[in-house]
Amino acid sequence: MASHLDPLTNSPHPDRPRINYLRDWIYGGIDGVVTTFAIMAGVVGAELAMGVVVVLGLANILADGFSMAAANYSGTKAERDDYERIRAIEERLIREHPDAGRKKLRKIYERKGLTGEDLDRMVTIVAGRKDFWLHVVLAEGHGITEVQRSPLLAALATFAAFIVCGLVPLVPFMLGLSTSAIAASAMSGVMFLGIGAVKSRWSAQSWWASALETFAIGMLAAGIAYAVGLLLRQIVPV
Repeated sequence: MASHLDPLTNSPHPDRPRINYLRDWIYGGIDGVVTTFAIMAGVVGAELAMGVVVVLGLANILADGFSMAAANYSGTKAERDDYERIRAIEERLIREHPDAGRKKLRKIYERKGLTGEDLDRMVTIVAGRKDFWLHVVLAEGHGITEVQRSPLLAALATFAAFIVCGLVPLVPFMLGLSTSAIAASAMSGVMFLGIGAVKSRWSAQSWWASALETFAIGMLAAGIAYAVGLLLRQIVPV
């Protein structure tokens, strides 16, 4: 694929942003810990056998993890398909109706404040480099980037994170520890804090605020599940 050129220097356009799937990992990791920990809390609240935690937890990890991965795959693929559709439309416009394409390009730079000779010169320069022309129209006209993520890799990252992180609350029960619930709570809390701290990379929050927020959300979900389990224990014979 031809390199994009800077319209002013005719030099290669700055490197595109790297594609990474860390956010998919965080997305799957948070949900994996939250749901599995909530299941554990619900079982403990209902005073069911500890083996039930392992059975329900493993079933949840596989079923819910696959469901999340499938949803992420579909969503990412939909975004990619929409990008391909819009790109094809703009490529055809530039190829078959260059005058209309230039008018669209002109409007883009008018919105940026260019006028008169500066505007004419910019449109002429950019329109003379079709690959960069397309890049500008996609980025500025539609707000989309040519850096597209793989639906399969996004789904795999989510599924892997869900399994790895979702197993954390189950480890004490699988090992048969006498203090399984306490150990699972502590380990899950550490996971919430860690994932929240990493998540801060994509927000304006400080790492500690993001960590505490994720910790609070996870613990709240577990608290609700524990309360429901405790309530059901009182009204449903087990």
